[in-house]
Amino acid sequence: MRLLSGSRWNKKLKNRNMNDRVRWIALVCFFLCHVLMGWAQQPDCDSVCTKPDRFQFKQLIIPSALITVGSFGVENGWFNSVNHDVKDGFEDLRKDKRFRIDDYLQYLPVTANVTLAFLGAKSKHSFRERVAATATAYAAMGLMVNVTKVSVKERRPGSGARNSFPSGHTATAFMGAELVREEYGMGYGLGAYAVATSIAFLRMYNNRHWLNDVIGGAGVGILSARIGYWLLPWESRLFGWDKKKTAISVTPSYQPEDKSLGMAVFVLF
Repeated sequence: MRLLSGSRWNKKLKNRNMNDRVRWIALVCFFLCHVLMGWAQQPDCDSVCTKPDRFQFKQLIIPSALITVGSFGVENGWFNSVNHDVKDGFEDLRKDKRFRIDDYLQYLPVTANVTLAFLGAKSKHSFRERVAATATAYAAMGLMVNVTKVSVKERRPGSGARNSFPSGHTATAFMGAELVREEYGMGYGLGAYAVATSIAFLRMYNNRHWLNDVIGGAGVGILSARIGYWLLPWESRLFGWDKKKTAISVTPSYQPEDKSLGMAVFVLF
């Protein structure tokens, strides 16, 4: 039996660990891309859909699954080992380079939801309704993220601060992506989800979050967007946006035969 020298054994072990980390990073890619393509498999309209914004149970499936998986990873020993493997894999990939663009890029899908209509995209709702849905979703997302952070107190991988789960950056990005998908259709939605997925990767690449943090954050973000649209009809009734406008047309007339004045009133309601 041929024995390996100490240096050759350490090199072989190091290569094996590297391969394991690469596999975990590939698994992360597959998982997040699966989430992204899961939305793409939903039936899409030829144009922007105009169906009512009502609660549907099936809309809870994907965000609930993501939140459950992310929560499971907080204390589970096996998932913790996965978290560390992914973390080590990103450290090998990162070296001493970091990209802080995720601090700003997280807001791109949210901004796109409000402004794309001004650039020619066909939206489902008016500007004030888009603003209302976005504000409601953002408030719901902020509440869920911060309450969970304070309650769970998971340590961050980089600093050790106890506010890691869930990832707020990821929640913000996926909330905006789902708002765009709902508002403008799957074409724009895929682009927005690609941006959101890149934010999730950057949070792990920059050693700011664990894998389970970004999974849970994605679920919170998608759920928050749905809450924004579920509450929109109620807000429309509250502010009177759903009331039909009345159009009045007044046309004066003059009869020269009997020198009389008249007026015709048309009311459209």
